[in-house]
Amino acid sequence: MQKRYFIRLLLLPLVLSSCSSTRTTVSRDDVKGISPEEAYRLGKIKNTPYVINGKVYVPMSYEEALSYQESGIASWYGQETLDQHNGQLTAYGEVFDPSKPSAAHKYLPLPSIVKVTNLETRASMVVRVNDRGPFVGDRVIDLSAEAAKRLGFYQKGSAKVKIEVISR
Repeated sequence: MQKRYFIRLLLLPLVLSSCSSTRTTVSRDDVKGISPEEAYRLGKIKNTPYVINGKVYVPMSYEEALSYQESGIASWYGQETLDQHNGQLTAYGEVFDPSKPSAAHKYLPLPSIVKVTNLETRASMVVRVNDRGPFVGDRVIDLSAEAAKRLGFYQKGSAKVKIEVISR
């Protein structure tokens, strides 16, 4: 009984949330919200394990994330996600706005700040990771519609990207 309650408690935030080719540069100063360093200092880093479709995901620690980088397929989510989930908050408890750059990642602690580079166009930008996902196929990151537009793959739907955590 306690195990089911614990799993439901872990799933609650996730149930409530969703899951051009010119060079774009957005600095870390353009990313709004509490910084990862401040969240860590205040004990507000979110990296507890969670379950999606029966699979347990264990996010990395703040320290592990400091030097993290990865390459893979990025996709994007937008207004349809907002409509489908009635405007619920992201996994970190922030308002999701597809017209502002943000991202979802399965394993990074929330919040995290990452530089995302489209490996085809070399366009790059800095985004705030404040949500969980993507939980489809081999995708490594979901970006808001605005971020996908700035990185030049909105029309295409996905792109090969490099993700680098920006620290201190």
